[in-house]
Amino acid sequence: MTTDPAQAPTRARSQHQRRKRIVQAAAALASRGGVEAMQMRTVAERAGVALGTLYRYFPSKMDLVVAVVSEEMDLLEGSMERRPPGSSTPASRAVELLMRATRGLMREPELADALIRSLLLSDVKTNFGSRMTGMLLRVASEGEATDGQRTLVGALNSVWVMEMIEILRGHATPEETHERLDVAAQRLLADF
Repeated sequence: MTTDPAQAPTRARSQHQRRKRIVQAAAALASRGGVEAMQMRTVAERAGVALGTLYRYFPSKMDLVVAVVSEEMDLLEGSMERRPPGSSTPASRAVELLMRATRGLMREPELADALIRSLLLSDVKTNFGSRMTGMLLRVASEGEATDGQRTLVGALNSVWVMEMIEILRGHATPEETHERLDVAAQRLLADF
């Protein structure tokens, strides 16, 4: 059986759209009930795909959670490209980006909780940390970053993740987080 090469772009587009529907269905379920609500059968039904198709795209629930996280990162990167942080110092631009990410995640606290918790507990490899660090480096550094700068920005990213956990646990407000991130960024990025 030979396939028509002209159909390849159509098939790829169809697969991309199917994958996108699955991720959107999973995100919608997680935003209403956390990771527990992201039952694979329910995601498949909501996305309008067979359960086997879902497992072909995402072999485990954690793979699906990672895809939802990646989609959220894409949205943040798109937002940053359209409207880059406009603050005057590297530290304040980094904080502006982190607070934009915080506000975006907190619009859907159940989803944010599901994403953060799953990333902390998952064995599935994800590039979340390196993507956030990369975005922070783009807004903070004015040239090629040194290894030391990468380390410092990675530390700021780790502070932000812990602050997100504190917000989600109800132990911090976004305002308190903003203050702490500002102090951490001023100190960590002082030599940028």
